[in-house]
Amino acid sequence: MIIDCHGHYTTEPAAFMAYRKAQIAHYEDSASPAPKLAAISDDEIRESVENNQLRALKDRGCDMTIFSPRASGMGHHVGDLAMSQDWTRKSNDMIHRVTQIFPDNFIGVCQLPQSVGVSIENSIEELERCVLELGFVGCNLNPDPTGGMWTEKPLTDPCWYPFFEKMVELDVPAMIHVSGCCNPNFHMTGAHYINADTTAFVQFLQGDLFSDFPDLKLIIPHGGGAVPYHWGRYRGLADMMGKPPLTEHIMRNVYFDTCVYHQPGIDLLFKVIDVDNILFASEMFGAVKGIDSQTGYYFDDTKRYVDALDLSEDERSKVFEGNARRVYPRLDATLKARGL
Repeated sequence: MIIDCHGHYTTEPAAFMAYRKAQIAHYEDSASPAPKLAAISDDEIRESVENNQLRALKDRGCDMTIFSPRASGMGHHVGDLAMSQDWTRKSNDMIHRVTQIFPDNFIGVCQLPQSVGVSIENSIEELERCVLELGFVGCNLNPDPTGGMWTEKPLTDPCWYPFFEKMVELDVPAMIHVSGCCNPNFHMTGAHYINADTTAFVQFLQGDLFSDFPDLKLIIPHGGGAVPYHWGRYRGLADMMGKPPLTEHIMRNVYFDTCVYHQPGIDLLFKVIDVDNILFASEMFGAVKGIDSQTGYYFDDTKRYVDALDLSEDERSKVFEGNARRVYPRLDATLKARGL
């Protein structure tokens, strides 16, 4: 079985995105009409997925995607907590509908109702709802709800601990994933996303989060940002800071995915990072949707890059399935209940 651990619903029905547009407009000007979500049929959802993510999933020889709302659309820097809670709940309910229509191919990961200056404890209720009622297997956690301004506390600060405690209790991981960016210095997917991946890793390096939470599981997407390329720098910094080796200090709890869009990048990722810490993913459809003129294949067809690696069958099985089932225990339990 081949499990893609990083997929987003970026092909939502038009009525859903119209609701979001109206919601923002009403927040910015109360004289504009209050948002009202038009009815969206199962057929509309089915068409939006069958012709896009499901088609590509099958064409590329994969079986299942761990599916979450559009990352750039989480918009934690937009509006207030009430607005974020409403939008988050509706977004997660849409993912749930996809997983109900296509249970063999999609399983849910939830967005959180984070908001600037609001305690992460306010996200616990939605996490519990999604995991315990909707059958989701994890969440996307935004380390920078300010949208590129980075005024919040680092992930190692105790203010995050109540949420981490709940994650451990529910036995679910989080993918560290920012949303849109309102800082004009940072292109959203080209800089802000990679900045966040790298920043999260360095926060873990500087702190001692996993001493307090030895069972916490976190996925840093997009191949770990700049981390594999600068692995020597971080090993050296760990030594200078008097921290344990990275393999002990961070990599017992942190995993990278394969959302790296060229063969040399994937080669480097697997050369530097232990295969037990790598989960297959494509971010389909996300940051890069075009065809690579040098290869003739889609940039985000990452399975091709992994297939080209000189891996043993055991290593290949870990990357494509085993690691995902280990990092997402509720996914593993769901699959086992289906006899898989």
